Amino acid sequence: MFKRLILPAALLALAGAAWAQQPASNSAPAAASSKTAPQLTPEQKAALIKQNQTMAADAQTIAQLIDQGKIGDVWDQASPVAKQAVTKDAFVSGVTSQRKQVGTLVSRKLAGVTRSVSKGDKQLPAGFYVNVIFASQFSNTKQPVRELVSYHYDTDKVWRVSGYTLR
Repeated sequence: MFKRLILPAALLALAGAAWAQQPASNSAPAAASSKTAPQLTPEQKAALIKQNQTMAADAQTIAQLIDQGKIGDVWDQASPVAKQAVTKDAFVSGVTSQRKQVGTLVSRKLAGVTRSVSKGDKQLPAGFYVNVIFASQFSNTKQPVRELVSYHYDTDKVWRVSGYTLR
């Protein structure tokens, strides 16, 4: 059901160009040709809303697997982009350390879904990304923490997890 991974914060730091894409997770994204958001048809807007809902639901599943300590399972299904950036042991250790600091989950609320395009650099491989952002309250924090689940559109036209971090 889930084919993804969680990666260091570097993958999630990207914010960028607006782009529209088809609603199905196996449809190719279309990059915007300018720095301003493209004018979308009602059908395209509806497709983006539907995809936001799908990506948010999947990110919720990923976050719940991490809540359950199944961090290695998440990494096993990760994007090749993520697996090239971090080893399984480093990923599990890093996420475990982050989660230990904040304590157990109290609540998680969807805060937003963003899209970005990377032309590729040392920190972020080229490609299309979707970031799902949650405002999550944990037992050891006074304020909600920004919990990010990032996805990369892989060459086989499947969205897979490419990052997870708490900020």
